[in-house]
Amino acid sequence: MRFNPAFILAALPVLVSAGNAPGISGYRLVWQDNFSGPSGQLPDESKWEIIDRNLGVNGELQTYKRSNHNLQKSGGETLQLIPWREGNSWTSGRVESWYTFTPEAGKRTLAQAEIRFGGNDIRNKQGIWPAFWTLGQSIRTGTKWPACGEVDILETVNGQLKGYGTVHCDVSPGGICREFEGIGAAIDIPDQSWHTWTAVWDRTSNDWTRETITWFRDGQQYHKIDGARIGNFAVWQSLAQKPLFFILNVAVGGQWPGYPNDITYDGYGAMMEVRYVAHYVSN
Repeated sequence: MRFNPAFILAALPVLVSAGNAPGISGYRLVWQDNFSGPSGQLPDESKWEIIDRNLGVNGELQTYKRSNHNLQKSGGETLQLIPWREGNSWTSGRVESWYTFTPEAGKRTLAQAEIRFGGNDIRNKQGIWPAFWTLGQSIRTGTKWPACGEVDILETVNGQLKGYGTVHCDVSPGGICREFEGIGAAIDIPDQSWHTWTAVWDRTSNDWTRETITWFRDGQQYHKIDGARIGNFAVWQSLAQKPLFFILNVAVGGQWPGYPNDITYDGYGAMMEVRYVAHYVSN
């Protein structure tokens, strides 16, 4: 798709209502969670599966807990995911939406969250790995990763002020998405305060090779792939034409960030805080 400044502007919030995801010009809001509710309350379990185990992936250290020690509404219409050092181990928070969305043929589908990070100094965040991402629903019915499809809307590691957007697909190691690396790009983050992270699936073409996924930080495009780059219809379907669900988590350690060190701080200063998660479809 040719670069279109008007389309970039359409990805920016134009109307912010307290307690709700923003209105976006050219789109209708289909689903959201604004995390309203009392301080210390767990997220709405009719919307989210709260992970309560060690998933044993990526060499990560943390055990995810169904506890407001690690996962809570702030009382100010946000969700806080908080990693804690527990002796020689770590606990943290992870939620996966029961809600799924399928990018619609003939439409643009937009997934967005507003996120900030805890205020610990960057040098005290070695091994901390927050993320906002999607997985293909098929992983819940037996399809293995990465054949299920994964679209990472935001990842950042070790407190670095750099946000990554990536797709994982096909087979591992190797394959179309060059696993375990994936196909990705990055953008600088101005600071640790609130920023909006967006992915847009554009299926307005009647040719799957021209369909696109595009990534934005605060409305600024920084990554884009199309079906032609993937070059395999079934693999593209896993990323852009089949049901996806949202994930929010803060991992600790793993092959990518490496592991915490003696000056890695835990707690609220290491958290990821989320103002809303929302799904929109173009008018």
